[in-house]
Amino acid sequence: MNTARVQVAVTSFVALFSIVGLALYGLPLYYDFMVRDFGWSRTQVTSGNALSKLLVGPVFGFAAGWVVDRFGPRRLMLAGVLMAGVALIGLGRMTALWMFYFFYLLNALGYVCGGPLPNQVLLSRWFDAARGKAMGVAYLGIGIGGAIVPILSAALVSAFGWRVALQLLGVLIIVLTLPWVYVLRESPDAGKTASQARGPIEPMGTLLRNPTFYLLAVASMCSIAAVGGTNQHLKLYLSLDRGYAQGEAARIISLVLTLSIAGRLIMGWLADRMPKKQVMLIIYLLVAASIPLLFLASFPGAPYAFAVVFGLGLGGEYLIIPLIAAELFGVKILGRLLGVVLTADGVAEAVSPMLIGYLRDITGSYRIGFIGLIVIALAGAAAVAMLPRTPASAPLAEPN
Repeated sequence: MNTARVQVAVTSFVALFSIVGLALYGLPLYYDFMVRDFGWSRTQVTSGNALSKLLVGPVFGFAAGWVVDRFGPRRLMLAGVLMAGVALIGLGRMTALWMFYFFYLLNALGYVCGGPLPNQVLLSRWFDAARGKAMGVAYLGIGIGGAIVPILSAALVSAFGWRVALQLLGVLIIVLTLPWVYVLRESPDAGKTASQARGPIEPMGTLLRNPTFYLLAVASMCSIAAVGGTNQHLKLYLSLDRGYAQGEAARIISLVLTLSIAGRLIMGWLADRMPKKQVMLIIYLLVAASIPLLFLASFPGAPYAFAVVFGLGLGGEYLIIPLIAAELFGVKILGRLLGVVLTADGVAEAVSPMLIGYLRDITGSYRIGFIGLIVIALAGAAAVAMLPRTPASAPLAEPN
């Protein structure tokens, strides 16, 4: 692997570590403090994520994909890093519900501009034969960031309180990530003119008329809904419903993200050696199989068994979509394709946690919500089973 490719992989690693690992997985760790300090319901504390993604996804998701295809990911990523960091700083200083929604909206913008979408396109442009391995290594950033943030947050909260802890996480995101993105070379043919580097732009109509695209979108939405609904409520469930101490809940959540590191490496390795459809099905079934273990949280060891199974599935969940999308449709249209898919995913990730929170608020139990998440995860696996193994259309020629 040459120096430029190493720099690209490291940049994606750091960006995903910060924007997904620290910000996305870190924020739910503070929900229970907000419930206690502000008297907000579970529906309210999960609605910030829901409403922001419902607003940001449809408006900016496809636009971000178009910008990446046309101009490359670097400028979007710079903006995303700044917005993600400022959002956490703002959430640490908020005093009213409207501020909670405003800064969560900024956080969602940071995720769209600096998170998986531009990084997936960046890695797909730079890597071909070893794309699965490269994606798996870069996506270790999510697992490592997510594994660190519960322990880091617990230490910061203990030392400074939850407000200062959130602000320090926001500063860390900016200081750690911005320099890497600033010097990024975003394409192997960056020395060419813009028109030469872009090549012909395949029309979106071809994609939107292809049934395979909709199967892929439904599969991704179901998986994201199951993962998001579980992840956003895990700390609430363990801390407030099951009475776990802050330290023990943090250890379980950290174990989930630690196991996701192994999941990313394993699934990335498998994706280079067997049909990606089979790898995707394994990932989705792991997610579906993990959620029933939450019903057994009162039994010793059950939450840790959940952490192992869920963590392995979570590890491969993010990276498999761009891999199978690039295989089925090619990389020339990948930015816009992922823009549409991730927009749909954003809706699923927004609605699912808020719905689970609402069901918990009105029934006093997570039972119905967790059963619903299992059904959704299995529906995603069924959609994966119907995907073709061969390219859905003849992709445009890719650069060597």
